[in-house]
Amino acid sequence: MIYLLKIALRNLLRNRRRSAMTGSAIGIGALALLVFGSFTTYIFAGLQTNLVQHIGHLTVFRNGYFLFGAGNPAAYAIDDYQKVMQLIAADPTVGPFVNVMTPTQSLVGIAGNFENGNDAAKTFLGVGIIPSDRDKMRQWNEFGVSRVAAPDDRLTDDDSSRGLVGGGLARILGLCAQMKLSNCVAPPAQRPTVVASATPDLGLADLAHRDLGSGASAQATDPEISLLAATAGGAPNVVDLRVSGVDPQGAKELDDNYVAMHFALAQQLVYGRGEHKATGIVLQLRRSEDLGKARAALNQLFQREHLDLEVRDYVELTPFYAQVVSLFGSIFLFMALIMGVIVLFAVVNTMTMNVMERTNEIGTIRAMGVRRGGIRRQFIAEGLVLGAVGATLGAILAVAVVVSVNAAGLTWWPPGQASPTPLQLDLFGRPLLLAGTWLALTVIATLAALIPANRAAKMSVVDALRHV
Repeated sequence: MIYLLKIALRNLLRNRRRSAMTGSAIGIGALALLVFGSFTTYIFAGLQTNLVQHIGHLTVFRNGYFLFGAGNPAAYAIDDYQKVMQLIAADPTVGPFVNVMTPTQSLVGIAGNFENGNDAAKTFLGVGIIPSDRDKMRQWNEFGVSRVAAPDDRLTDDDSSRGLVGGGLARILGLCAQMKLSNCVAPPAQRPTVVASATPDLGLADLAHRDLGSGASAQATDPEISLLAATAGGAPNVVDLRVSGVDPQGAKELDDNYVAMHFALAQQLVYGRGEHKATGIVLQLRRSEDLGKARAALNQLFQREHLDLEVRDYVELTPFYAQVVSLFGSIFLFMALIMGVIVLFAVVNTMTMNVMERTNEIGTIRAMGVRRGGIRRQFIAEGLVLGAVGATLGAILAVAVVVSVNAAGLTWWPPGQASPTPLQLDLFGRPLLLAGTWLALTVIATLAALIPANRAAKMSVVDALRHV
């Protein structure tokens, strides 16, 4: 076999220009597939990291919340959520997998800014969180594709009056000047007037003033907004929130409606003086590969304890992730198909020319007793060597490109994120991508050589000897 490969290499070197051009085509194909594959795997890892940092791997809901709870989160809240968390933590199967477990409270309502003569109001989508758990979740970086987030001191466990809003909501509520936000356009001085009805309605500003007074604190430097929502019993409830900062969101629709607050304040707004519950229990695992085992164990635990709960993972909660994975996967397969066709025709053309130029040689060695199978193996070996050398060259170039890009310190704006992140191509952590690309191109080149090899093997000895 080694002797056959040596002969194949010598035959390829007889026409170095043609062999170099074909090997270059194979190498460029390998380079393109490996670089784009590295970028694709980096995108998948980056999106997964961003989602897991914010919503965890798994979320426990009351049955029916996933399909119907968005319209009325309080109606699908988890009763005695602390007991459920204790059961999960004590479970010998699930407990070791969990990195962070924290309750959340979702709510919808109306936010208003009535300080300094403002009358701006806007519907909002709120989430109640435990700040220390939020900071710990944002340290998760299993794939090493994200910057480690620093603790956010704008929200603290011991101050439930503070919260964050989306950049769009801050603009709509007229908080640009108060918070000294850059790239934030203040509302126009004159706003459209609304014709008052004969019987004045009780507005958000009136409710806030009636129930909580002005709400302004002489010592507070943060602007204050009022939040109105219906309690679980259907009564209106108002709380004041001191806006300690802006948390930009990647989607404008969410950025214009987003409010993050302390979990206790969200419970106070939704449940009032009633029993405080939780919309969901978020579980962030130590490793993503344990997701399936943890989910199965949670379902078994809930069935064993007769709990009316369900488990959803981050893919189900964010269909955008699955859509991005499907899109880039389809693009990669399309590129692989195109590169495979290019390599196929390039090798067929090169090997056909080699067969035509060596017709007399084929007749001579056939006359010396070499069988048809020997001729076929010789040209197939040439295709194998050509594919292996070209794929290896492409892999070396891809490694050089990946190292250069990673060392350049480039940044980009990933889909669904509100801030730029470092651009890092992930090739060294994907050995299957490297090995699979090299093997696929080598096999294609070998199979492509089979067509001219069969033609050479079927030549008549007499016709080949007298070929001019």
